[in-house]
Amino acid sequence: MIRMEHNRRERRQGQAVVRGNLVPTSTHDQRLLARQGSSDWVHMDPWRVLRIQAEFVEGFGQLAELPQAVTVFGSARTRPGTPEYETGRALGRRLAESGYAVITGGGPGVMEAANRGARDVEGAVSVGLGIELPFEQRMNDYVDLGIEFRYFFVRKTMFVKYSCGFIALPGGFGTLDELFEALTLVQTHKVTSFPVVLMGSEFWGGLLDWIKGSLLSSGKIAPQDLDLISVTDDVDEAVRIIADADRARSKQREEEIEATAAQTAEPQ
Repeated sequence: MIRMEHNRRERRQGQAVVRGNLVPTSTHDQRLLARQGSSDWVHMDPWRVLRIQAEFVEGFGQLAELPQAVTVFGSARTRPGTPEYETGRALGRRLAESGYAVITGGGPGVMEAANRGARDVEGAVSVGLGIELPFEQRMNDYVDLGIEFRYFFVRKTMFVKYSCGFIALPGGFGTLDELFEALTLVQTHKVTSFPVVLMGSEFWGGLLDWIKGSLLSSGKIAPQDLDLISVTDDVDEAVRIIADADRARSKQREEEIEATAAQTAEPQ
């Protein structure tokens, strides 16, 4: 997060706050991924590994006891009072009413709307997983548990590990990045299958047409890969898709446990 306060630049860096001339001109991700320059990286990267490890430990520790949760993605540029903002708020509220914690990127726009909707429900849990950026954004005011990350890949791990489903509202490059990473992980069975829901058929329609007309028609994806995506304009349907998949997973786990127990009980 970087912002202006009393005409001074300010940025959150992990648990630290720096202001004025101490605000660096690059982010930790930029410095980690930079390859140009001297060979100092040979000596610096091993220490970066410890910082990365610390971020994983902090994230796992803070989120370990989170109830079943759903991650909501969407544009940080969506204005309060717009239809997309109100949809995000209604979605956050319905998820919370259904017993789910709501996770977002912690920023403004759709993320704020979903966190705000969750906060409308007494006893709900509203989570924001922020990221250090050179120009955006502070943690929104509707987050109960907020964690600031330096590294995108650590933050993405937390989204995947602690969510039982993803819902994407209209958004930009960041939303598309999270969307396609989630689809790739499910398609390649790197994670236990969970639903990916797109809200806004008009917004996402062109993308889906391209996926069918270019990727599917040229054999870049299989027909069943289209089943990984659900599209709806209805908040209740989006929550129902998540809940149905959640119940199916729970039933499958119970059957696997019973099967294992039966095998163990069989005489040798």
